[in-house]
Amino acid sequence: MFKFLKKTFISLSIRNYRLFFCGQAVSLIGTWIQRTTLGWYVYRLTNSAFLLGLVMFLSMIPSLFISPFVGAWADRWNRHQVVIGTQVAFLIQNAILAILVLTNVINSQVTYPILILAALQGIIVAVDSPVRQTLLIDLIGDKKMLPNAIATNSAMFNGARLIGPALGGFLIVLFNEGVCFAINAASYLPVIFTLSFIRIKYPSLKPQTESTLRKIIDGYRYVYHSFPIRFLIINLAVYMLFAFSYSTLIPIFAKDVLHGDSGTQGLLMSTAGIGALIGSFILASKNSIKGLQFRLLLVGIVASISLMLFSRSTSLILSMALMFFIGFGLMMNNATTNTLIQSLVSDDMRGRVLSTYTTTFMSMSPLGGLLAGTISSYLGAQTTILIFATICLLWSLYGLRILPRFSKGMLKMLVLNSNHSVYRIPPSRLMP
Repeated sequence: MFKFLKKTFISLSIRNYRLFFCGQAVSLIGTWIQRTTLGWYVYRLTNSAFLLGLVMFLSMIPSLFISPFVGAWADRWNRHQVVIGTQVAFLIQNAILAILVLTNVINSQVTYPILILAALQGIIVAVDSPVRQTLLIDLIGDKKMLPNAIATNSAMFNGARLIGPALGGFLIVLFNEGVCFAINAASYLPVIFTLSFIRIKYPSLKPQTESTLRKIIDGYRYVYHSFPIRFLIINLAVYMLFAFSYSTLIPIFAKDVLHGDSGTQGLLMSTAGIGALIGSFILASKNSIKGLQFRLLLVGIVASISLMLFSRSTSLILSMALMFFIGFGLMMNNATTNTLIQSLVSDDMRGRVLSTYTTTFMSMSPLGGLLAGTISSYLGAQTTILIFATICLLWSLYGLRILPRFSKGMLKMLVLNSNHSVYRIPPSRLMP
């Protein structure tokens, strides 16, 4: 057992990554408390599925416009200092939200501050996310550790996802939503503290001769002409647009379909967190990316079918069981996509490709939330999720059809970019 845990969490043996992990672990619990609370709070005040989608849309859509520029410069910034700055900005933004809710400035008649603060959060996320993704390789310093670090990071995220929603539902009942928002604001203090102890030496850079716009265009061209990367980005877009949007409608399922309260919502989200956490451990236990392309499609099929069944369920027990598989499948799909992209991409394009990844992640999710909220206003939440899940299932089945082409392209990229160590087979065996 000890050997299994040591192998699974081997990236934590690196001091910088261990400090980052500890601070983020606390902060992410607060983040999940807020995610659970905010959806419940907005729906309780307005009873509007559209507004639920709009809040999610505003909190993530700025990435579509900002992240490409951030990605173009991420390889030249002191990423460590940038991430410290974004965490401070998150603390301030969430503290303002907590104060406005606790003082009842935000109420059933005055909801526009939520929209403004959601948009502000989206701007901060647009800067933070691509830089933090690129920071991961700075923290570990060893490409062979990268798949494990990504999986361990996912385990941390989903461990918080397990604790946060249940704790958020409990705190809403015990206190109120404003207290939950205040707790999230305070949770950024530990990550700022641990980040200050991280030491990273960045090499001196040559003068920049390429324009920012040219760097962005070259990044998009690289993604387009690299078939495996292009497929992975499209896969991410499909699942973020249609599958992950289910979380926007969870308050409706908890209140109207299952006839529960905030505690019911917390149970659903925490059960999904358990599935996601187990998936993270499975991914972290692998010491190479071999076979991940097939697993990517398999877990997508599992998540899609589970979502289809969840959309028709009126039983809390059955819904929780299905949420386990939804959480497992969607986390594995997302983390596997991230792992494969970071393993395949060349170092000089890493920042730009990860900005494309982040832009897709952050833009498709709010569009999906807005789309889900709008369609469910006409067709209902259950029918909306059924339609979205069917689209995801058809996409993954198409992925199985082109799997041989994807696998061949993946192996060629590993050799071309000298990343074959993450596959753990001799380079000679990878050559066509």
